[in-house]
Amino acid sequence: MTDLAAIPLTRIDGAADSLAEHAGKVLLVVNVASKCGLTPQYEGLESLYRSYKDQGFEVLGFPANDFGGQEPGSEDEIAQFCSLTYDVSFPMFAKADVTGPAQQPLYAALTAAKPEKTGPAEEFREKLKGYGMTPTQDPDVLWNFEKFLIARDGTVAGRFAPGLEPKAAEVVSAIEAELAK
Repeated sequence: MTDLAAIPLTRIDGAADSLAEHAGKVLLVVNVASKCGLTPQYEGLESLYRSYKDQGFEVLGFPANDFGGQEPGSEDEIAQFCSLTYDVSFPMFAKADVTGPAQQPLYAALTAAKPEKTGPAEEFREKLKGYGMTPTQDPDVLWNFEKFLIARDGTVAGRFAPGLEPKAAEVVSAIEAELAK
């Protein structure tokens, strides 16, 4: 299994980062998009971050344009949108692919570590088919706002389908359980 902490990452402002910089914290890694029907989930993600950050929790946002071209902007445009529209204060990273041949190494490791997701994935797939789209299959990321929960020890503790709101009971209870360890 890949050491998640060793994978190099780039912040949205171009600064170097890695999960090692967030060691000892519970992390919710989310692929985000500005022009998606799920974009209002930014509000719930920011609320979670503000509620639990003093207990060692962080949300890490990874903009991706993989699904329906719903994140077309530059890093500067994405950062401005997040700040002005949702007052996002959690760390945001450079835009990168979360599926396909150019998949970011972090997402390759996350999907390998936790190939199946919790939540209404099949219903979401059927909805996408209804819109004439061909959805991905596990272990691939299904759509924007899929969430990976990383425990303090760096292991992948959970994975949640895109349609599961950040403040859904399943997500919150999993975060609280990891924070309690």
